[in-house]
Amino acid sequence: MPARSGASLVTDALVRAGVKTIFSLSGNQIMPIYNACIDAGIRIVHVRHEAAAVHMADAWAQLTGGPGVALLTAAPGLTNGLSPLFSARSAESPVLLLSGDSPLAADGTGAFQELAQTQITAPLVKAALRPRLAAELDKDVSAAITVALSGRPGPVHVALPFDLLQEQVPAEHVVAADKPLRRRVEPAQADVDAIAARLAQASRPLILVGPMLNETRAGQRLDAARQALCAPVVSMESPRGLRDPALGGFAAALARADLVLLLGKSLDFTLGFGRTPAWNPDAQAIVVDPEAHLVERARNLLGGRLQRAVVADADAALDALCQATRPAGRSAWLDEVSAALALRELKAGSVQAGAPDGAATAPALPTEICAAVQQVLDAAQDPILVCDGGEFGQWAQGFCHAPTRVINGVSGAIGGGLCYAIAASIARPEATVVALMGDGTVGFHLAEFETAVRAGARFLAVVGNDSRWNAEHVIQMREYGPQRLIGCTLSPSVRYDLAAAGLGAHAAHVSTPAQLPQALAEAQSAGLAACVNVEMNGQAAPVYAMQGATPSGPH
Repeated sequence: MPARSGASLVTDALVRAGVKTIFSLSGNQIMPIYNACIDAGIRIVHVRHEAAAVHMADAWAQLTGGPGVALLTAAPGLTNGLSPLFSARSAESPVLLLSGDSPLAADGTGAFQELAQTQITAPLVKAALRPRLAAELDKDVSAAITVALSGRPGPVHVALPFDLLQEQVPAEHVVAADKPLRRRVEPAQADVDAIAARLAQASRPLILVGPMLNETRAGQRLDAARQALCAPVVSMESPRGLRDPALGGFAAALARADLVLLLGKSLDFTLGFGRTPAWNPDAQAIVVDPEAHLVERARNLLGGRLQRAVVADADAALDALCQATRPAGRSAWLDEVSAALALRELKAGSVQAGAPDGAATAPALPTEICAAVQQVLDAAQDPILVCDGGEFGQWAQGFCHAPTRVINGVSGAIGGGLCYAIAASIARPEATVVALMGDGTVGFHLAEFETAVRAGARFLAVVGNDSRWNAEHVIQMREYGPQRLIGCTLSPSVRYDLAAAGLGAHAAHVSTPAQLPQALAEAQSAGLAACVNVEMNGQAAPVYAMQGATPSGPH
């Protein structure tokens, strides 16, 4: 067999893992991989900013369950992708970040864009490595994908020295690599039996899971667990924690629970650190997590209330518990928690009117935008909902729903929504993808409308335009008063729809709620990426009536 380039060994590993699409922005040090992708049959979706590539890989991983691959060039290319890497880690997404790197043989000489890349990315990823031998590139990349998929999924980084990518490796010297597979750590049967028995004894148990077991990625598994265990199973993936509008009045249910089982849901600010008033002071807890340090953190926070702590994979533990289920009659508790999660009654006075009722020029309220979007989602055979942004993003999460959803996640970062929508459309071309975002959010990656048009991605980007960074506006108003507002205003004259049209997208401008249905219908029928710019009466995130205990977390 002929010799193989190091770059070809990298693409061999990708093909073996089932990768057919990667997201990238071209650069000097990764040109050998671009060349190898042609022979490997791997599609490169090339973007306008490196951060967009990582955001797309994140959404791809969430929607497909396989590795999402971002390929960035060295130094500034890599550092441009750091923020979405943090988001991918928080979202528990198996992202493979490949970066070009200066030649291994030139280390310490001041080579072009020489940078200690893995030292920078190490705190943001599950593993960061820089291969030392071209013959081992296939093995190293395959091993990295396995790490990304296993345990709590998350990003890994492989820095690829340019000289290794160019090196020709004789076939007999190539180190064989296994197909990347997800490794599962099963809980001990004694732990399963003990947890099942404790669940059966509890009157008001709650099972909380993290992003990797959210409704999009594990909906059927969660439904089966609810039936088998006769207990509420709730996924949490928002930085607002118990204030997540998608959870309705769930905070009140948590405050009444007598047993909380954390299955891969880390105990942190989103759960009020396990303290009162967010938790019932008499509630006991069980923790199952694949990461020992998070089990130890829960032990330190919960003290004697922690009844059992197990290091094992959350999905493996959930499956095992369903097999070890014991009868329990808790219909009233199940109904109570379901009602709390469904609560959408707004607290009196929480929405401020911006114009007289029925005024022809009144901009849309967030609830009116969400209602119009929900009609589109309800009519779709395969709807995908993307929610991004601060206050408007919270309205979207609370008042729009679809079986498949991607949000900006526990990291609290905004700006990836357009990128998520592009990846969703490429991953599921027949789906109806709707992304809701604020006017601040759309500005992060506005140029990616051009990427969407070039890549054939179809989606509706609905921009709630209140001409400000509303989350910060809300905080400043609350903490400092209207005379101390600073750095929150955006220009009301900006036409994001016209900017998107200039990049090749369909565009519409909506000034009143009555115009929304037609604008959305025309955007759908356009058959390409669309920007619907909606003048909006900006509101603070929704606050529900009788929402329960006040937890920690961003407001």
